[in-house]
Amino acid sequence: MITSFKRIIIAGWQHFVRNSSSSLATIFVILTMTLLVAVLFLVKGAAGFAINSLQEKVDISVYFNQDTSEEEIFRIKDEISGLREVKTVNYVSREEALSQFMARYKNNQVVLESLSEVGNPLLSSLSIRAIESGNYRNIVNFLANENYEDIINKVDYYEREAIINRIFNIINDINRFGLIGIAIIALFAVLITFNTIRLAIYDSRNEIGIMRLVGASNLFIHGPFLLQGAIAGFFAFSISILIVTVIAYFATPKIESVLSGFILFNYLGSNFITIFVVQLSLAIGLGVLGSVVAVRKYLRV
Repeated sequence: MITSFKRIIIAGWQHFVRNSSSSLATIFVILTMTLLVAVLFLVKGAAGFAINSLQEKVDISVYFNQDTSEEEIFRIKDEISGLREVKTVNYVSREEALSQFMARYKNNQVVLESLSEVGNPLLSSLSIRAIESGNYRNIVNFLANENYEDIINKVDYYEREAIINRIFNIINDINRFGLIGIAIIALFAVLITFNTIRLAIYDSRNEIGIMRLVGASNLFIHGPFLLQGAIAGFFAFSISILIVTVIAYFATPKIESVLSGFILFNYLGSNFITIFVVQLSLAIGLGVLGSVVAVRKYLRV
């Protein structure tokens, strides 16, 4: 059994080397697909970090009418805090709002002088931060209760909703087009592997005929061609891992300058096992799949 396995390995390698040009084409297509998967994974990681960062900064503010007492505001604050979608609720008084506004426009004398003339026009508010971006609509629906109509002046959710939705739409488009690209390249990989193995079978037709005459097993005849596809997949996987590592290393400073706190190379390292397993499975799987299709079609043993 061990001897037969060794012979299959040797024969598979010989087929791979003998059809070097076709083998290289197979490696290139599988490599393209595995790289696309890895890049999509890294882009998704960066996008996820950006979304989480945005969620930490984005909130909605509920502004109350000037005649609303602090007692009523704190009662509503307690009710909102009890919602499962809510992460934090902070109260901002009119005085605090004015102080923050003046600090923001401290260098604008026109604004400061106008404030001194009209007094404090700002309203008390609650700053609400949800656990997830999709929870804000539920919170707004809760605040739309008719019991709050005479108390709440404005909720600024709809002013910020467009930005949040736009970012999520971009991420969804990246994932959608990425999956379509992977599917198309995977199809090409299977077709090229199929043709590579078909040529190998044609070149080895005399050898295969002799093996049939001497009573060689199906495994011994099929094995080298299946192994040829697996070898192409393994080479594509090895090159892909190397390229992805180099790209992540050199791209890290540039990406960190845009997404402060996101270190691409560290992200790759922490998810390396996942990327390793996925790429290895895809690369060898595609190579073997193309071989299986070719063997079943052209080797009627």
